Amino acid sequence: MKAIVHDTYGSSDVLELRDIDKPAVRDGDVLVRVHAAAVDAGVRHLMTGLPLLLRLMGYGLRAPKVPVRGREVAGRVEAVGATVTRFRPGDEVFGFCDGAFAEYVSAPEDRFAAKPAGLTPEQAAAVPISAVTALQALRDAGQVRPGQKVLVIGAAGGVGTFAVQLAKAYGAEVTGVCSTTKTDLVRSIGADDVIDYTREDFADGARRYDLILDAAGNRSLSHLRRALTRRGTLVIVGGEGGGRWLGGTDRVLRAVMLSPFVSHRLRGLFSAERGEDLETLRELIEAGKVAPVIDRTYPLSGVPEAMRHLEKNHARGKVVIVV
Repeated sequence: MKAIVHDTYGSSDVLELRDIDKPAVRDGDVLVRVHAAAVDAGVRHLMTGLPLLLRLMGYGLRAPKVPVRGREVAGRVEAVGATVTRFRPGDEVFGFCDGAFAEYVSAPEDRFAAKPAGLTPEQAAAVPISAVTALQALRDAGQVRPGQKVLVIGAAGGVGTFAVQLAKAYGAEVTGVCSTTKTDLVRSIGADDVIDYTREDFADGARRYDLILDAAGNRSLSHLRRALTRRGTLVIVGGEGGGRWLGGTDRVLRAVMLSPFVSHRLRGLFSAERGEDLETLRELIEAGKVAPVIDRTYPLSGVPEAMRHLEKNHARGKVVIVV
């Protein structure tokens, strides 16, 4: 089968389209013929091997342990293991896996859910990582409630576009922060207000928020806290900067350590890939409350170009690979 493979860490130049063996199907696994896969920030970190903390966490010290990139997938079940009960060949699914930038993937059945009715494979592939991250940030870490004022920083990105819609679905009043060219998009997905960060500062004291979800990842904790209400909550999702060792986790760690000593609740999120959250999202999508936003698509051979597009912060919503 065809797959995007890399043997060393580095820029998108290390990615190659190769012929490799089709993955094996263990007893509890589902083999999926990939129709589409999505690009997320985590894929870029696994490609570069940065921050170095990732390598110490078991992803491979000198070279990637799993050489095929990609973590979000949508496709059709090709075969199932002996103990699989939830799926059968022919079912359309979406979910999490290692090695999504390939013609086939194999992963445990609890990593998949039935594809939401009405979504194309490209739309379904855009959901798993980014939407689950937004869901867990708002519902679990942020404990969002109806009527709260919620600020989503990075509202036009992969996580941000889902966060705006999910916060609205939970009954919040939502303000999105993005650049000038993306304000219309953020309004179109339901934001009550939009702040163009190139023209105004959301932390200027004019407005305060009960919950801030920062999916952009480069503002200081002190700056973010200025925009919170007295008992407000800040949830940091990922992030950049922080040096080669810790990267964006540096800000998360500082937030967690500071939280006990201030009136604000400061939280960092390392999302968990849970099948039950895919089911929650499927229900919200089928109810018309959430819809994936796709910036553009690329063929499997175009993964390096897709990665470069993502690195330039040009994407509005998700970048998807059509296999």
